[in-house]
Amino acid sequence: MSRCCYDDCCDGWDLIRWRGAVNSAIKGKRGQKLLRDLAAALDAMPVKRLIKDALEDGGEVCALGCLGKAMSMDMSHIDPEEPEQVAKAFGIAPAMAQEIEYINDEWYAETPEERWRGVRGWVAQQIKQP
Repeated sequence: MSRCCYDDCCDGWDLIRWRGAVNSAIKGKRGQKLLRDLAAALDAMPVKRLIKDALEDGGEVCALGCLGKAMSMDMSHIDPEEPEQVAKAFGIAPAMAQEIEYINDEWYAETPEERWRGVRGWVAQQIKQP
């Protein structure tokens, strides 16, 4: 099972409602702020590469770990496999936390550098232009 928990949340759920929750979280004020902050944090990374399955490991980070590090957040107490904890720590809806984890961990990237490019591209697509 992956840390995005899509297998768990979609069993018995109406997938259309779930996707609605994800879209609502992404388009909302908190979601858009997080995406703008995440884009800036990703762009500021000296080495453009992301790990999967953990927020931080040996100094390397996933997408949300990158943001947490940029915010000087202590992530040692956050279980990356508990979307509620991740969401609370970053001030977003659990559906959005799971979506970002899914994009980071499960999307099409084979290397950490491809993962960074994929996540950064996805983030850019999600940000609403004023």
